[in-house]
Amino acid sequence: MKDKWRFSTNSLGRRLLLQLLLVAAVLSALLYLAVRSVANQAAIAAHDNILGASATAIAEQLTASEGEVLIDIPYSAFSMLGAISEDRVFYRIDSNSETITGYEDLPVPEEVSIRAAPHYYSAQFRDSDIRAVALERLITVDNAPVSVLISVAQTRRGQDAITARVANTAAALGIGFFLVAGLMSWLATRSTVRPLHDVAGAIGRRGAHDLRDLKSPIPSELAPLVNALNGFIARLRDTLHRNETFMAEAAHHVRTPLATVRTQAEIALRQAETDESRLTLRSVIRAVDESSRSATQLLDHAMITYRSDQLALETFNYSDLVAEVIRGLSATAELKDLTVIADVDANLEYAGDKVLIECALHNMVDNAIKYSTDEGQVDIQLSKVEAGIQFRVCDAGRGLGGSVQRDLTVRFKRGLNVSDIVGSGLGLTIVEHVAEVHRGCFTLISRSGGGTCATLTL
Repeated sequence: MKDKWRFSTNSLGRRLLLQLLLVAAVLSALLYLAVRSVANQAAIAAHDNILGASATAIAEQLTASEGEVLIDIPYSAFSMLGAISEDRVFYRIDSNSETITGYEDLPVPEEVSIRAAPHYYSAQFRDSDIRAVALERLITVDNAPVSVLISVAQTRRGQDAITARVANTAAALGIGFFLVAGLMSWLATRSTVRPLHDVAGAIGRRGAHDLRDLKSPIPSELAPLVNALNGFIARLRDTLHRNETFMAEAAHHVRTPLATVRTQAEIALRQAETDESRLTLRSVIRAVDESSRSATQLLDHAMITYRSDQLALETFNYSDLVAEVIRGLSATAELKDLTVIADVDANLEYAGDKVLIECALHNMVDNAIKYSTDEGQVDIQLSKVEAGIQFRVCDAGRGLGGSVQRDLTVRFKRGLNVSDIVGSGLGLTIVEHVAEVHRGCFTLISRSGGGTCATLTL
């Protein structure tokens, strides 16, 4: 059996796993985007705070003297920007729309009120992306308010490097999340489909004769399936019971009328006055015997086929069984003045289906008696061998007549040298079938000097 967790193409477990993996992939992508966005915004906010602090440090050094705006740019204003990366730093200080110091071409915001709070913006400056802050302060010069605009900018290479690291970290988190989610999805799929395998295993472990309802604990979703399965088992149990009852009744209803016909024909044969009438009645008796034997063996074959799927294995005494079979056929042997020699080990006990084995032994002994010449000898042996139990029947009759065992065990196939003897061609088929279902073997060989030896090993 293949690994039960190996999902086939048309598998519920495979479908569930793929759906869970798809959900995990979507969530991993969303996690990547969310982490990257949040981290990127956090990096921008941290950078903006440093730019704002730098601009504020410069604004705190603004003074006025003799009608002019004076400024002493502190070292700390730019050192804090240089501490976070190696980007270039630019600044510009304007008073009344005129640049006092710094880079005159540094972009500044247009028509934006920046008195309330610093204004942060991004721009292009000298072929570089920059992040800048603009801060407006009012100072008094000659008793008049003067607006001073302080702009500080820094290139974004460091920030872009931080963004790239954040992106890599977010990607690693997304992949890690997907792998963990994929593993959990696989475990969840196994856990979900396990009850189906448990139900299949509970049924597969049963013997062929075990037709009880399935009562294993199951999830509520599987209840309709198990209920339907139990209903099918109940119907199958009823059908098999009806078949068994039918076979028993058929055997009775077929054998009884045929026996009555044979009895009446024998009475008529004794009362017949002409040779022609006696010949006709003998033909009737022969036909009845053939019909009775065929019907009996057909029913036996049907019974064996039925019981093969429901073996009732038990340990019993084979020695007693063989003695019963010999005793049951002793009258037939006496009619032909046959000598039956039995070499049976005492108290041999072994496991098997007693009904099937009795039918097989009966057919073997019956064949030996039927095909033996009058006043001949039939040897019967039962012994314990290394493989198990061996039952051997040898006669001194007609032999196989050039046929091989493979042909003689086919249903309704008989040897070419026994057409004048009543038979159905099912006896050896039954014996071989019994051997197969008991994992044994059946052999049929010609006996030196004439006759046949049949061996059944269980």
